[in-house]
This record gives sequence, structure tokens and C-alpha cells, in this order.
Amino acid sequence: MLELLKKQVYEANMELPRRNLVTYTWGNVSGIDRESGLFIIKPSGVDYDKLTPDDMVVMDLDGHKIEGNYNPSSNTDTHLELYKAFDMLGGIVHTHSPWATSWAQSSRSIPCYGTTHADYFYGEIPCSRSLTDEEIKNNYEKNTGKVIIETFSFKDPLHIPGILISNHGPFTWGKTPDEAVHNSVVLEEVAKMAYYTEQLSVTIQCAPQKLQDKHFFRKHGANAYYGQ
Repeated sequence: MLELLKKQVYEANMELPRRNLVTYTWGNVSGIDRESGLFIIKPSGVDYDKLTPDDMVVMDLDGHKIEGNYNPSSNTDTHLELYKAFDMLGGIVHTHSPWATSWAQSSRSIPCYGTTHADYFYGEIPCSRSLTDEEIKNNYEKNTGKVIIETFSFKDPLHIPGILISNHGPFTWGKTPDEAVHNSVVLEEVAKMAYYTEQLSVTIQCAPQKLQDKHFFRKHGANAYYGQ
């Protein structure tokens, strides 16, 4: 079932350790087939060096396992909530990559200090509020998804393809699983650059809005001209 998507999701998951975004099993990638309403996600707690495409788990948007020999990722309900809320998403990534997670553990959004950030994220990369005790106790993973949705009430998830969950770590997304991983790699680099920028200047300001606009919209939207 959905063999091509299984392979795509498997390959996207395998990119995480290659890009130094995960330690042990600290991450997962999913991808959705909108026509069938099914999504595929990494199994929970399985080492990357033991994974195969056939190990990927097929889920429906009601949270039922449709196919797979393993339990799905413990973050499955977060992915599910995002797929239901944002129909433009085709892939989602969660990691505990150190630079982005450091900002998340500090409960800080990442300001846009330069053009590398602006090429991919239109404005600051937001950090969510902390979950309440009740949200942690009951349906924690589902409520993690809901706090992401809440944070994006007035934001375009394709203009800002990622978030930091306060005290936890980053989620990114894209139109495909590969694009979601690409955005995760960029987020980690941007988080590192922002940290170093703040060490070098205590008076640093966000990049001028005109510069942010130029760099984002030359790669995105109807008038984009970057690339072939």
C-alpha cells in the first residue's frame, strides 16, 4: 500500500541522521497521500540503521493504523492534527536538533537577522506557548499539534514552514517529505547563526523588512525568480 510514498518517507527519515539532526531515535518524518487520506510515518523507537521502507506505518486521519508491523511514532497524533488543519502540507518533520532545540528550551522565537533566514522563513520562527498541566496530562501529543495550530492562527504555514515547541523542540513541514526535511536542515542552521549573531552584538536588530521581503519573495510566490 502506497509503496512509492513509503519509500519517499523512508528516504526522508534516513536524511535526518545524515544531516546530523537526530541522535539515536530522536526524530521522525511523515508524508501524506491526500487522495486516499492516509499518511505514512516512521515507527516508534526503531534505530535508523535498522529501518527499511517496509517498516513505515500507514495511518488514517482518524488515528487508526492501517498497515505496519510496528507501532507508529509517539508523535503521530501531532502530525495527524497538522495534516487535518493545514491541507497544503505534504510532509512533516520533528527532531531534537541541538541548535533549534536550544531556542525551544529557552522559549524564544528566532528573529530574522539576515537573508539566509529570510530566504526560507518570512519573519521570525515562532516559539509556541508552554502546554498547560492539563494539556500535558491528557492527550499530550494531540495537544502539541493543537498548540502549533493555535500559534499559526494568523500566520501562513507555507511562509513560515516551522515552529519551536516551548521546552521541547522543532517541527517543520513542506509540500513533500523531502521539502520538510530541507526546511528542518535550514532551521537548524538559522538557529545556529542567530545564536552566534547575538553573541557578537548586543545591539543587533532584525534585518530591514525590505530586505526580508526581497529575499523571501524572490524564491516564493508568483514573482519568484530564483533558480532554474
